[in-house]
Amino acid sequence: MKRRLAIIAGAGPGMGLAIARRFARGGFDVALIARDAGRLAESAAEFEGLGARASVHAADLSDLAAAEGAIHAIRAARGPAAVLAYNGGAWNQGAPLSMTAEAFHRDLGLCVSGAYACTRAVHADMAAGGGTVLFTGGGLALAPGAGVGVASLVAGKSGLRGLALVLHEELKPQGIHVGLVTIAGVVAPGTAFDPDRIAKAYWDMHIAPRGAWTAETVFRGA
Repeated sequence: MKRRLAIIAGAGPGMGLAIARRFARGGFDVALIARDAGRLAESAAEFEGLGARASVHAADLSDLAAAEGAIHAIRAARGPAAVLAYNGGAWNQGAPLSMTAEAFHRDLGLCVSGAYACTRAVHADMAAGGGTVLFTGGGLALAPGAGVGVASLVAGKSGLRGLALVLHEELKPQGIHVGLVTIAGVVAPGTAFDPDRIAKAYWDMHIAPRGAWTAETVFRGA
């Protein structure tokens, strides 16, 4: 039986690859998008041991044309995706208003506009055959006051949360489950917020029956 395809946009060494591994164990092939395709190619080899085919694709997700282009290139080479997991975000710490407007705009685009662009790129196929779109949210969207010093990340994750909740309602009638995994803690291996533990929340959202679809899961380390 042909394995389904999951696209992981923002396949970094933490959450991105953990999500990819969880879907590979669930019977998916994976397509991994990140800025550094060379580093990613080394990581892709581990998926062979999981029985999954992995391909790597270089794109800066804050560049909307590049993000959409990567999705379309994956479709052309490997067919339509059943799952999109978007994991874009940047931690840029500094005093309030210390960032340039251009840098703030880029970070906001990476969190929100990149997610929107990638979702648009998979939408037609998913509207025809169903699918799952999962976004990586952050606890700072629930408690913005805790994010003093990371203004662009607070704004980005807050905007992403709003986008996810809207798209959940809009796309559910089309058979597309849009969900947000809000990580209310610091991701670190070997802790309650180990990436592999959190990745299960993405898988659980994907396999939920339609009558149990939810817009958001908040992972608190339990």
